[in-house]
Amino acid sequence: MSKYQTASLKTICDTIKSYYPEAKTDIVEKAYNFAESAHHGQTRSSGEPYMIHPTEVAFSLAELKLDIQSIVTGLLHDTVEDTHATREEIEREFGAEVAELVDGVTKLSKITFKTSEEKQAENFRKMILAMAKDIRVILVKLADRLNNMRTLEHLPPAKQKLIAQETLDIYAPIANRLGISWIKLELEDLCLRYLHPDAYYKLAQKVAKKKKERESHIESITEVLIEKLGEYDMKAVVTGRAKHFYSIYKKMERRELDFDQIYDVIAFRILVDNITECYKALGVIHASYKPVPGRFKDYIAMPKANGYQSLHTTVIGPHGERIEIQIRTHEMNQVAEKGIAAHWAYKEGKFSSRSQENVEWVNRLLEWHKDLKDPNEFLETVKIDLFAEDVFVFTPNGEVKELPHGGTPLDFAYAVHTDVGNKCVGAKVNGKIVPLKHRLKSGDTVEVITSASQQPSKDWLKIVKSSRAKAKIRAFIKQQERQRALELGQEIVDKALRPYGHTVPKLEKAGEMQKTAQHFNLRTPEELYVSVGYGRVTPDQIILLLVPKEALDRRVEAAKAEDESFLKRVFNSAKRRSESRNAISVANLDDVLIRFGRCCNPLPGDSIIGFITRGRGVTIHTATCGKAMDNDQERRVDVRWNLVEKAGGFKRHVKIRILSLDEPGLLALMSQTISASGVNISSANIRTTKDKKAIALFDVEVTDLGQLQKVTTALESKKGVISVERVRS
Repeated sequence: MSKYQTASLKTICDTIKSYYPEAKTDIVEKAYNFAESAHHGQTRSSGEPYMIHPTEVAFSLAELKLDIQSIVTGLLHDTVEDTHATREEIEREFGAEVAELVDGVTKLSKITFKTSEEKQAENFRKMILAMAKDIRVILVKLADRLNNMRTLEHLPPAKQKLIAQETLDIYAPIANRLGISWIKLELEDLCLRYLHPDAYYKLAQKVAKKKKERESHIESITEVLIEKLGEYDMKAVVTGRAKHFYSIYKKMERRELDFDQIYDVIAFRILVDNITECYKALGVIHASYKPVPGRFKDYIAMPKANGYQSLHTTVIGPHGERIEIQIRTHEMNQVAEKGIAAHWAYKEGKFSSRSQENVEWVNRLLEWHKDLKDPNEFLETVKIDLFAEDVFVFTPNGEVKELPHGGTPLDFAYAVHTDVGNKCVGAKVNGKIVPLKHRLKSGDTVEVITSASQQPSKDWLKIVKSSRAKAKIRAFIKQQERQRALELGQEIVDKALRPYGHTVPKLEKAGEMQKTAQHFNLRTPEELYVSVGYGRVTPDQIILLLVPKEALDRRVEAAKAEDESFLKRVFNSAKRRSESRNAISVANLDDVLIRFGRCCNPLPGDSIIGFITRGRGVTIHTATCGKAMDNDQERRVDVRWNLVEKAGGFKRHVKIRILSLDEPGLLALMSQTISASGVNISSANIRTTKDKKAIALFDVEVTDLGQLQKVTTALESKKGVISVERVRS
């Protein structure tokens, strides 16, 4: 039995009754029996009966205190995809509402996409649309992913890393955005376990070693805090706990510290009855202990986008150590733990109005869905929004605008209105003129300066931080580039056809250009001209379709007389050659010049995308490269690694950054470890820090991503090594 297996039909129904006593659970029992029958004989990778999975999913939804329809969906969510059950059958047995929810959650594995990364991106796009239709879809999906992550140990290592990375990129941030902290924290810890196992188990060992000492410390601090608050007749619930592994790991990485140097691994929480007591408790704590400057945040006055409210402060404790303290009401704590699920109005069968405000970002996602047709660009834009940390700034009229951490006046301008952003030439912050790249701080008052002649430029994409601003700038630039490509393509086609007595206007009138466009799977002649302008379709390909062979032959003979290479050029375009001998194979293009983007330095094994650049061939980026997202997606071509003939001979340079303790012999040990993995070191750069750490930058030659991961894992296992990461630029 799995250590996570705690659910049964009885525990699900008992949990529902605990928060919804009037609930009729007959339909839950019916759904359980239906799913059990549908999944009969199926097993999971662990060998356990498959029914354990939907049962655990439904139990997690009951723990979130969701409605009956959501829990029934949790039990049925895999039946349509993995069994003989149909949507019609689900609707007949459980109603249209449940059928809609099951349909929204069902995976999209039957849809065929061009590349695996596009499949992930398109899957996420569909998930967002389903979420916008009914937010419960994503809650079921989160419970589904949580149980899959809990049982990930039974899958092959490569699949573990793939699923864990997707979870860290998408599902944990969504849980955070919806305010469901317990799911977010558990997902992050599980991801760390599979993405950085050595770091995870090192942390687990060190945290376990200090468990008794930590528990004693928590107990003594809790007693002191209760005593201090009691002196002011305040009744409060005070609790302390060790921070989660992922939080500690990120702090070690961010501050370049070893575990033993992190003193604030414990966080305390003070729960009181009302908002007035929150601020009173804060005053008591600050009067008793010295607050750390710059570490106070008031999320009560300015809540996070997901509805989270709390006071955060860090003080110097009784033993000279830093202590992090959160102060909130009991109701705020409920929202912090359950997020959007804390607002479920059971009898009405919908979320409360306050909860609807907390998920306004879903409406923004719908707006981006309309603007961003490329799935990967949509995914990248959403990820920026999911990872945003909040900064609150004011308009001159006192209206609050929420921006991501590091937001600039340009982000603010686009938050006001798209037209304001497009025409922005400068800004005043707190009455002083600042450059567009100025980083805003919470509390700033911003006034935008505009000009009718201003237009967005590509350089703005390097300045802005918000997903809204990036999406609007890209849309404007894309429209401009498309117009230029349209005009250029039309001119190229017309010029190529004139020697044969044809012109574009005549051929358009005769319907020939429409037929030619359809030959290339394009809808209109305009799309054909754009493709020519971008270099996706060549004028020679169009000539071969539109010009009779006799006319071509006459032209070829004339070209021979003029000692031109026209014959070779035209007829090489007419036939498909064997696959390129390049390391990269490019769809629909032969013998094309390949360049690797320096911004992301792709390795064999990375998911990749290519972009045509006129006169410079195709530039290859990793699928997750931010710079690639700034390119016009109409110039994108399908590419894949083509290393069969290059086995063992293809090498790529990559930089790895190692943070370690500054100890004698450690550099030699790292060099030996890299060499022992069959990897050549091209160069090394070492520097030490004031706190006795060493930062080593190695330039190494590897054959693919697998070899790099092997080296990384080997280095992470060495004593004294804190973290190892690939440097992208």
